[in-house]
Amino acid sequence: MLRMSLGALRDRWHLFAGAVVAVAFGVGLIQSALQVMAATDAPSLPPGLTGLERSKIRDGYAGAATLLGMSVMLAVFLTVFVVSTTFGFAVVQRRRELGLLRLVGAQRGSLRLMLLLEATVLGLAGTVLGVPLGLLGTWAQSALLIELSMLPSWFDAPWIWGTLWVAAFVGVGTAVVGAFAAAWRASRVSALEAIGDLPRTMPVMTGWRWFWGVSSAGFTVLMVIAAQAAGDFVAGLLIALVVMISGSVALSQLSPIVVPIAGRLPAVVLRGSVVTDLAKAGVLHAVRRSAATAAPLIVLVGLLAGLWGVFGSLAKAVGEEQRQLISADLVVEGSVKPGEGIAAVSEQTTVPVTIVGKKQTRYSEAVGIDPAGYQRTHELRPRRGSLDKLSGATIAIGPGMAAEGYKLGQVLTATIGGKRLQVKVVALMPETLDVTENFFVPKELTEGLGGSTETLVKVDPGADLKTVGRAVSAAGGGAVRTVEEWAEDKAAVEQRDDTGIFVVLMGLAGVYAAVAVVNAVVMAAAERRREFALARMAGLTRRQVVGIATVESLTVVVVGVLLGAVVAGAAMAGIAAGTAQMFGVVVVAVPWRLLGLLLAGSLAVVGGTAAITAWTTTRFSPVVVLGGRE
Repeated sequence: MLRMSLGALRDRWHLFAGAVVAVAFGVGLIQSALQVMAATDAPSLPPGLTGLERSKIRDGYAGAATLLGMSVMLAVFLTVFVVSTTFGFAVVQRRRELGLLRLVGAQRGSLRLMLLLEATVLGLAGTVLGVPLGLLGTWAQSALLIELSMLPSWFDAPWIWGTLWVAAFVGVGTAVVGAFAAAWRASRVSALEAIGDLPRTMPVMTGWRWFWGVSSAGFTVLMVIAAQAAGDFVAGLLIALVVMISGSVALSQLSPIVVPIAGRLPAVVLRGSVVTDLAKAGVLHAVRRSAATAAPLIVLVGLLAGLWGVFGSLAKAVGEEQRQLISADLVVEGSVKPGEGIAAVSEQTTVPVTIVGKKQTRYSEAVGIDPAGYQRTHELRPRRGSLDKLSGATIAIGPGMAAEGYKLGQVLTATIGGKRLQVKVVALMPETLDVTENFFVPKELTEGLGGSTETLVKVDPGADLKTVGRAVSAAGGGAVRTVEEWAEDKAAVEQRDDTGIFVVLMGLAGVYAAVAVVNAVVMAAAERRREFALARMAGLTRRQVVGIATVESLTVVVVGVLLGAVVAGAAMAGIAAGTAQMFGVVVVAVPWRLLGLLLAGSLAVVGGTAAITAWTTTRFSPVVVLGGRE
């Protein structure tokens, strides 16, 4: 049986090339990610760093480990997806071979074993190719995370043998798991059905595909309804992450049904010539081929557009929250003295602080404020205690530490500017989306310590905002922005911080999707030799045949991107409801540019691949092709 598996892989290597690449890429990524994660688990810090610097570096290490963990899970999911698609397509193309094996006495278990052995060999080949990629990937991931400022410049990930064995196990395991459903399908086909080459042979929608598609779709609908009913922004964010995955799985499993239906929309414009009419017919009737091409795009667009929408919406929500929580009109860099047209000012100076509690020492930053000025320029109020008591040796727990278990009246040891104090907690601020403000202390504790100072200015009713701003700037103040501009800048900074994470995930998903789509197009072209030859015998030129294949693929790309956008839209529904409930307005970031980029890139990759494979497939005379077939 092993010899037959090796022979099948050798004779049909072009069918399995994409799966081997996917496994190799997955093994390399998992190996390198685990190696970097192991190095971040016990970081070595150089001497001479302050407590705050050490804390920020450790936070960066934790963020890098989280990102790499997400990358590993995404790699495993996409590898299984590519392998399962490859073997599913390969089984359809090998139905005659499978039928002959059944005729000569092969049992169903033997066929399953043969395909699983093929998957094992494929996984081993991918692992062998993936190990060198892992060595390169370790350097590349370390350099990328350093560039994103998540890891320090001196970071180094030493070689660990254990990561190699884990990656190899995952590589072979994902290959076998991905091929299991196809192996089971192959064993269920009778010999006469496989050899007869009948139109209903090997239905596209199997029982398990119906089960996973319908159950995932139902679960997605329930999650969307739950997100709408919850009306909570944080719940909407968490549900959106689930909906992106379940919705992508649902539409990819149901793609033989939904792709032809959705394909009628772009097919409306495909009329007026033989090429476009035949391409439209191919999209609507060759459901297996259309679904195999569209499914990776559905997953790609659903995940990427959904993730970008989640990150972007979170950033916009932070800005909107700050805009609504601040009742001031201007934000000025530096100090501002009260003057004409100014109703209130709140000078806020941020300095390093060390907080020692009973269980841990925290290196952070404290904001020195005047309680009266702060409360006149902010809508945020303590959930317990009062800012009016913030004077002398006292401290207020900010929104960034609201969930850390500090108690009202608790005595902490604080070190501010080298001075060690026993401070009493007099206020606990509520949790907000913006977690940059961790502690508030009286303004006098931060005087003379430098730090960064920002002043919020509330103008008198009826005063001209621009006039007051110019006066403040002329009096020696720094850059002057309105609260709306300041909130937008804060959202933009938040978005830039998230962009690095998104770039990593986008690049990973993009590579896998490209492998899957190119693999599907190449495999589909391999079984269309007879179809193309018959078309040329009917009077079409070679260029027209290539045009049909290209237009058909481009149409499927549009459909796949459209359905992926539907998944992303479903994920964003809960966020829209949550922000409407939380802020009174809908705050959603629609990734139009990303959708345009994905559409353009997919059209270029799929269109180019379809044209090249169709041109290569039609290089022989149709008479030769048909004669050889018969």
